[in-house]
Amino acid sequence: MIEALRILALVLFPMGVILAALRDLTSYTIPNRISLALLAAFLPVALLAGMSLPAIGVSAVVGGVMLAAGVGMFALRWIGGGDAKVFAVSALWLGWPAVIPFAMWTALAGGGLAVILMCGRRLGQPIIGRGPPWVGRLLTPGGDVPYGLAICFGALMAYPASPIAQAVFLPH
Repeated sequence: MIEALRILALVLFPMGVILAALRDLTSYTIPNRISLALLAAFLPVALLAGMSLPAIGVSAVVGGVMLAAGVGMFALRWIGGGDAKVFAVSALWLGWPAVIPFAMWTALAGGGLAVILMCGRRLGQPIIGRGPPWVGRLLTPGGDVPYGLAICFGALMAYPASPIAQAVFLPH
């Protein structure tokens, strides 16, 4: 039973960021309930994984710093509010030092996504109207970028290095 709970704890975060990315892709919104669910699940999962209280505190500080960075990016209109919240809660789950590759992978994925969208918006006009409405919004020139996709990619790339994943994979 404990092993099943540890595995569930290991997959909760990836499922949450994937859900956030899919919602952002299809609606350009990330519901607060996704960020709040990840926030609420962090402490029990961290304790179940065997993280120490100081390590949990460090993760909380990392999440707070990234929340401030996300709010700044939101204020500059670089990302949406949902993106900022998922960015911060991802940093909380990833902790130190996994937040560094998270930031790097997220930035690289965001740049790649922007290039792909620029090309798709230039070449994809014949597709608009033939697919689901979200495809039309995605390919509309000058439209927003669903940055939740980049955050999800960065989070999934960095998750194996996080204290939670390390604690589950390398139990003490």
